[in-house]
Amino acid sequence: MTMDTPGVDFENSPHITRTLAPPITDLNGAWGVVERFRNRIRMAVRGRDEVIEIAICALLADGHVLLEDYPGSGKTTLAKALGDCLVDDKPDDIIVTFRRIQFTPDLLPSDVTGTTIFDPNTHKFFFRSGPVFAHIVLADEINRTSPKVQSAMLEAMAEKQVTVDNRTRKLDELFFVIATQNPLDLAGTFPLPSAQLDRFLFKIKMTHVARDAELEILASAQARKHNAGSDLPRVTRTEVCDARRVIETQVHVAPQVRECLVDVAQNTRKDPRVLQGASTRSLVLAMPALQARALMNKRNYVSGEDIASLSNLIFGHRLEVAPGVDSVDSVLRDCMREPLERLSRMAMQR
Repeated sequence: MTMDTPGVDFENSPHITRTLAPPITDLNGAWGVVERFRNRIRMAVRGRDEVIEIAICALLADGHVLLEDYPGSGKTTLAKALGDCLVDDKPDDIIVTFRRIQFTPDLLPSDVTGTTIFDPNTHKFFFRSGPVFAHIVLADEINRTSPKVQSAMLEAMAEKQVTVDNRTRKLDELFFVIATQNPLDLAGTFPLPSAQLDRFLFKIKMTHVARDAELEILASAQARKHNAGSDLPRVTRTEVCDARRVIETQVHVAPQVRECLVDVAQNTRKDPRVLQGASTRSLVLAMPALQARALMNKRNYVSGEDIASLSNLIFGHRLEVAPGVDSVDSVLRDCMREPLERLSRMAMQR
């Protein structure tokens, strides 16, 4: 399969009409979306190409990402760069492109979802939307807030809706959460429960960038400060939604791939080192992620390579291992070995 970036020229205005961006109906168009995301984000975020790829994959798979990182590692820059790539082609709604929520212990659910306010001039109540009404939401230090606020985020992430004063309000189809938590600072935190962790498609453990990348960050600081790459083409909200549908319908998933996924999950549940294995929800979320990764590697089919590459990110944070087990990664490697070998043998026979 050959894919070329489509030559769609975008203006740098805040909004763009849908007529300038023809509907995406094939894999070439979806590949063009990936390329435009890559080009713009890499201008803003240096030394994090792997994390950029995972974030784009999650966005196209309609999933959410949890970053376990150190302060100053570039999580806000990454989220803002993603938001800067998007152009809202529905400017008349209440949805904005990007919002950041700084979670603190005194935060209330209404600070996230919004609240109903009485207007003394009109003698009527009106709804003031919260920061969750955005295409891309950075949930900074999500484990610092109370379980009550975490549950409000849980509804938004799982159902793409919020309930305020017994009224349910829909979020946009393009609703993507990048949440962060600090792995070292445990004082005053509320660890995310298993149900909340299960809502995240990927959990990424970030480390400090390499020396060469850090030097590049310092050398390009002035250029990035003056919006280097701002002339590169953006992606509309509708194009992202179109690309998702194309990936879902045109990237083939063989029955053997589904069997491999289920076998990996079954092995995690039977392994004596694992107290809680992979959930069925994780398998459902894994399917579009595997398809998105296949597209990003210029394939119109899912392979064992996609499963091997994404399994740690998908299953790692969902497994609860027994006391004394040092590494979840080693458990997953053991659980994946036989299913992946079987899938490889089937592929060779075809």
